[in-house]
Amino acid sequence: MKLYFLAGACSLATHICLIEAGIAHEAIAVDRQKRTADGQDFLTISAKGYVPALVLDSGEVLTETAALLPYVGELNPGAKLIPVPGTLGHFRVVEWTAYINSEIHKSFTPLFRPGSSEEMKAAARELVLRRLVLVESTLADRPYLTGSDFTVADAYLYVTLSWSGRAGVDISGLPRIVEFLSRCSTRPSVQAARKDEGLPA
Repeated sequence: MKLYFLAGACSLATHICLIEAGIAHEAIAVDRQKRTADGQDFLTISAKGYVPALVLDSGEVLTETAALLPYVGELNPGAKLIPVPGTLGHFRVVEWTAYINSEIHKSFTPLFRPGSSEEMKAAARELVLRRLVLVESTLADRPYLTGSDFTVADAYLYVTLSWSGRAGVDISGLPRIVEFLSRCSTRPSVQAARKDEGLPA
């Protein structure tokens, strides 16, 4: 299994979960010119041209974080990254993954897009913080989004929150989120994935 990633991008969530689940894989970096670390044109691997892309042992390619995370979570039920399919708990994790994908991740986009005006960036920062209010309240009585277990949704949330500093999003007024970010940062899987991607600890 091969994971194609851009260092620190949303693909980091899948990277974390592969390690968390103990799934053997090769992590291959992709640069912004769509070249892979092993010299391939990334567009020949995924026509979408963006990460993550997971090449399965069968040779099939699976893309999109919202699809990859539940897929990886189900590969090793013992890791408790996602509850059993068909249960309400399973759909709660999918629900949070969808919210992070469509509301939090998407809201960060203008902050990294070349050409975004300062007005656009200010509006994006405000929107990110509004989207995080729900997360802050949810974490009031639990360490992770759906309870006591770290799930694929938490990995995704961690990654988006890790962008806050360089995106200029001040999360200091959200103490439970700050604690969540710190809690996730100490997980061996997070530290290992960051090291693999050449990111600071």
